Amino acid sequence: MKLTLRVWRQRNADTEGAMSTYEVDGISADMSFLEMLDTLNEELILKGDDPVAFDHDCREGICGACSLVINGDAHGPERTTTCQLHMRSFADGDTIDVEPWRAAAFPVVKDLVVDRSAFDRIIQAGGYVTAPTGAAPEAHATPVPKPDADFAFEHAECIGCGACVAACPNGAAMLFTSAKVNHLNVLPQGAPERETRVLDMVAQMDEEGFGGCTLAGECATACPKGIPLVSITGMNKEWLRAARGVAKR
Repeated sequence: MKLTLRVWRQRNADTEGAMSTYEVDGISADMSFLEMLDTLNEELILKGDDPVAFDHDCREGICGACSLVINGDAHGPERTTTCQLHMRSFADGDTIDVEPWRAAAFPVVKDLVVDRSAFDRIIQAGGYVTAPTGAAPEAHATPVPKPDADFAFEHAECIGCGACVAACPNGAAMLFTSAKVNHLNVLPQGAPERETRVLDMVAQMDEEGFGGCTLAGECATACPKGIPLVSITGMNKEWLRAARGVAKR
């Protein structure tokens, strides 16, 4: 395959960026999108040019590090992570635009790399889960109803890639935050900090400068792990429950 790539290049957070055009040839349909970028970077390095900076780690759809807007879509045309997107999703001769996540709370560090530490601070605001020390408890010591276990596992699949923020027209982080809140709040192990967790995480989300949610639904459409839109409803219920409890004290 021969492709034309228009890639966002930006030296650092203090400089303005622009799209640069590159031609790549000999791309296999079986390559992942990141391997295609590796090929581009090998050619740039051989020419003495600065390679394109982009985030990646596991390349197995687990870590959430890869974060590219491809032809206007977070992670590209398939509902998967960028590392699991293969070039068979494109045609020979295509022109492909590659940009970083676009959100005020995710400032560009360089080229396609953005600073997603705002997510880390939201998780940090959730605090710890109270657990007794000592030997591991017996597996059945704390019964968990099957629907609650399924609900928790569904939300635990969030890998924090940020596609929900990149896809949202408001740059909101509600789907990410709701996944983290619902994952622990539904389980008995997360009950002691249930109220403080949702109040503190939502407050931190607002402080980080993410946009407001208008239930556009683009976040759930773009999520490579299928976190459902109703997750946000669940978090809103948790927040109201906690806020009313605080008001009564």
